[in-house]
Amino acid sequence: MAHPPRRTRLVVALASAAALAAASTAVAAPGGLAPPSPRDFADGSYVVVLTGSPAAGYEGGVRGLAATAPGDGERLRAGDRAVRDYRAHLDARQDELADGVGAEPLYQYTVAVNGFAAELTAAQAAELAADPQVLAVVPDTPRAADTVASPEFLGLTGDDGVWAALGGTTEAGQGVVVGVIDTGIWPENASFTGPELGDRPTGEVGVAYRTSDTGTAVRKANGDTFTGACEPGENWTADLCNGKLVSARYYEDGFVANVPPEHGDPNEHLSTRDGDGHGSHTASTAAGNHGVPMSVNGRQFGAGSGMAPGASIAAYKVCWQDDDAETGGCYPSDSVAAIDQAILDGVDVINYSISGATDTLVDPVELAFLSAASANIFVAVSAGNSGPGASTVAHNSPWVTTVAASTHQIYEGTIELGDGRRFRGSMISDAGVPEQTPLVYARDIAADGVEPDEAALCAPSSLDAAAAAGAVVICDRGVYDRVAKSAEVRRASGVGVVLGNLDPAETLNADFHALPTVHVGAEDAAAVREYAAADGATAALLTGDRTDLPPTPKPVLAGFSARGPALANGGDLLKPDLSAPGVDVLAAVAPGPHNGNDFDFLSGTSMASPHVAGLAALIRAEHPEWSAPAIRSAMMTTAYDLVVASGAPDRDRFHAGAGHVDPARFLDPGLVYESGTADWLAFLEGTGEDSGIPGVEPIDPSDLNQPSIAIGALAGRQTVTRTVIAVTPGLYRATVDVPGFTARVTPSVLYFGRPGQSKTFEVTLTRTRAALDEYAHGTLTWSGGGTTVRSPIVARPVAVAAPAEVAGTGADGSVTYPVTTSTTGDVDLTLRGLAPGDVTDGSLTPGEAPDPAGNTSSRLVEFEVPEGTTLARFDLVAAQESADYDLYVYGPDGAELPVNGATGAASERVDLTAPEPGTYQALVHMFSSPDGSAVDFSLRTFAVGADATGTATVSPDPLPARAGEPADVTVAWTGLEPGVPYLGLVGYAATSSTTVVAVD
Repeated sequence: MAHPPRRTRLVVALASAAALAAASTAVAAPGGLAPPSPRDFADGSYVVVLTGSPAAGYEGGVRGLAATAPGDGERLRAGDRAVRDYRAHLDARQDELADGVGAEPLYQYTVAVNGFAAELTAAQAAELAADPQVLAVVPDTPRAADTVASPEFLGLTGDDGVWAALGGTTEAGQGVVVGVIDTGIWPENASFTGPELGDRPTGEVGVAYRTSDTGTAVRKANGDTFTGACEPGENWTADLCNGKLVSARYYEDGFVANVPPEHGDPNEHLSTRDGDGHGSHTASTAAGNHGVPMSVNGRQFGAGSGMAPGASIAAYKVCWQDDDAETGGCYPSDSVAAIDQAILDGVDVINYSISGATDTLVDPVELAFLSAASANIFVAVSAGNSGPGASTVAHNSPWVTTVAASTHQIYEGTIELGDGRRFRGSMISDAGVPEQTPLVYARDIAADGVEPDEAALCAPSSLDAAAAAGAVVICDRGVYDRVAKSAEVRRASGVGVVLGNLDPAETLNADFHALPTVHVGAEDAAAVREYAAADGATAALLTGDRTDLPPTPKPVLAGFSARGPALANGGDLLKPDLSAPGVDVLAAVAPGPHNGNDFDFLSGTSMASPHVAGLAALIRAEHPEWSAPAIRSAMMTTAYDLVVASGAPDRDRFHAGAGHVDPARFLDPGLVYESGTADWLAFLEGTGEDSGIPGVEPIDPSDLNQPSIAIGALAGRQTVTRTVIAVTPGLYRATVDVPGFTARVTPSVLYFGRPGQSKTFEVTLTRTRAALDEYAHGTLTWSGGGTTVRSPIVARPVAVAAPAEVAGTGADGSVTYPVTTSTTGDVDLTLRGLAPGDVTDGSLTPGEAPDPAGNTSSRLVEFEVPEGTTLARFDLVAAQESADYDLYVYGPDGAELPVNGATGAASERVDLTAPEPGTYQALVHMFSSPDGSAVDFSLRTFAVGADATGTATVSPDPLPARAGEPADVTVAWTGLEPGVPYLGLVGYAATSSTTVVAVD
């Protein structure tokens, strides 16, 4: 029985530090690159890359110098004697080369790359390029961009940009505090510098001051005061906070309780100091300083900025790194504590670029965010990186803004084949392979004993060096880190890489590779592979777009970005909410895990979320009276459609909800949709979840007053209700379009005589031609007040709309629920069960990896599934909502089933429809508890057969139905065994719809 995999809790985008280090190495291929002629150079700044590996990739070969490359899964130990000696050797070589042409290095690189940066004359550059010890001389051309280019792309920059309209970059976000809950922050980074904290309040908005030795405070734009703290810790003192970084707290209890001390990470600190770089990246994207020079591996990219450069940052560290991938991460207990404190501190905005549950709203973190939203804190969260599959989106709560990732800045290169064809792709290298060079497909040059499939992926040590030497190698995307593939080609003495997608849905990434690399889409990659099979195939890799193709469309949804429909609410809430730049985003990082760089490119919905958090800070500074839901509404109703690869509009609302955020419009939204705590609790109850608050009356989830409309099961016809509030008074007219439906808005004209006035309307959708069980995507638009207010709509027509599950209690009892059909007539009903459940109770302690053999944190339970079972359920209930139990299920063959029973929720449930009969095993594992102590659990297993059992009945049968109108169905039972849970299943003739009946 295989060991169950640990889920990844932190949504991080690129690669491990070890892979990044390996990918950044560079050595000369036999023959090397043809040196440019002197006329190709001009006076200017250059990066000179030498032959020979840097410390991160040096595996020995120089007399007297031991290998320094870290082993698999290890990090470079910069303090080791061997590393220090080898770096000194590289420094001496670089000094000798620079002295030889009369140049003085500005930077010297010995870890990520072997080289230096210097100001050179054209003659000096040409002389160095001709030296056999030099691999490449690359112009260090600065690019006029901001983080890298998202502010310009979003319309924030320039005389007519949003920042200028708000009074300039100093004013943009001033008096707003953005709480970043993440891996911590690197305070020395230029993105976080600021004036010293004052000793007393000045009364000025946005000016931070001390309240005690460690206490801090800021007067906010809304007149309130943020009160934080600069908590001392390992490699952190209270004076590291300033007028930008106004507070720093860390929460380690959950991590420390679950991670043995010997699993320490050399980059980690028991303080708010960032041990990964992820938190620094998100914080600087949201609210980093404006005009910060940014470079990576010695290459300058221009001045960067956060979205709200005038805002303050409060860092809350909840994510921790160690040397064991199964225990590092972000523990829910720590996250909840941080959210709790952020509310107390008085942050205005929270960014949470951390993964979350996909199939439940009753999750400690989501519920903590309900409290934050109730305190009028805008919460931006990442949608997740599990795309492109459907129903992969996380954070499906209506009180948070869930952000998808899309493209914005595109770094491009061109593949020129020997037959003259050219293909455009992503490339960040300025070197390229300018001459036609032998082209080979990695699959065809596998090393002895290596499977061709592994070689095609350019797996480590998979390529035959004799065949790869001096060639451009085509590597398939997948399995291994993208940058690890170019590192393997470099190891095998290749000179360039074509990285080819296999799935048309995958996006392109411009990574820092070990060799010049062009990343192309699946169709172009197939053509290049086909050409490479011919005798004498050659290719050149050219910098920039050298094709005659139209410009690359943008913004396009990232292939990794998680999609809807959301699992957690039956499709009655649209997620994600919107998209923002999340591919190749340049921002601050922690230098240790990023090869000494202060800035780096990362991709992921983690990078998209802080864009929205920072933009929310801009709105809150300009309109401190606006509620968090109003801010979210303003962003959504003014968004615009993404595009697909062809440039056509992307109207799949499960990609980016309302579309791409548009700061040029969101300050004047015309109308907004408001909701509050009572509405969210009623929504929660309406989805079948228990809010835990007595007296809450459930609503149809589709009726929650959202700036989007979603109906997960529409039988014939359904009407939803919405209320809008005027920001700009005037006359507004409705237009609505949902293909396959007739749609009516009542009333279709709304007049608002003053700001703040509210009006209620209904939208009725009636199915005409829309295919059953497939979602239709459309929009509702109100036009007036000098603007348009657009809401996305998704609706899935079904033959029968019935609740997925209903619950009852008692040995004798009944439960009644409504069923709606799409046609008029009788519907036959089928009852299976009620089947008694087997109950296993126990108690486990967190802190160990899940183990099928059993340990203090794991327990294996067998369960027999008979022939004819229609539904098997494994229901794991934790005794504490703040704990985190996980559930893994193994089939009769002993293989782990691909089910999602290891989320961040306290309890887990796995349902299997028509399962194969046999002996199943459920592995219960306790991942964490608030204080690391034992927590009780109850595992309940059920096997519902094909027929009714006992005295349970369903009525009326058949069910008389009228299209679009609900009718009641009742399941009744008598004589059940007290204290035993039961499960049943109601089916509806000629449909796949069912309703689970659970009785306690």
